[in-house]
Amino acid sequence: MNPFHLAIPVTDLEKSRHFYKEILGCKEGRSDANWVDLNFFGHQLVIHQKPETNQKERQVSNPVDGHHVPVPHFGVVLNWEDWVKLSDTLQEKNIKFVIKPYIRFKGEVGEQATMFFYDPENNALEFKAFKNIDQLFAK
Repeated sequence: MNPFHLAIPVTDLEKSRHFYKEILGCKEGRSDANWVDLNFFGHQLVIHQKPETNQKERQVSNPVDGHHVPVPHFGVVLNWEDWVKLSDTLQEKNIKFVIKPYIRFKGEVGEQATMFFYDPENNALEFKAFKNIDQLFAK
């Protein structure tokens, strides 16, 4: 699978850099005064400095399994063991979850672990893992 590239705007470059490096463990690549490349679990995430505005961004969500799933959101599908480690690490670091780590479709086709939280700029992130990765796109 080819890595994806995603660039997102942030108003506080240093705060976001700290979050992605120190909380999520992403390694920093190239950077400039206004942007930072990060190795986001094998993918290229770039945080770009944007000017602050007085305009408040509207948070939108969709109901899923009795939770309010934030949209848009992004993240990666990890292997099960790495998801458990990340979940434990985030809980130890007192990350405030939008949707706490839990298992969906337990014992069914497509059984998966998932969790949602925001970065310091209110970008929603989802990390998930499948018991059987072959069921990633199963119905």
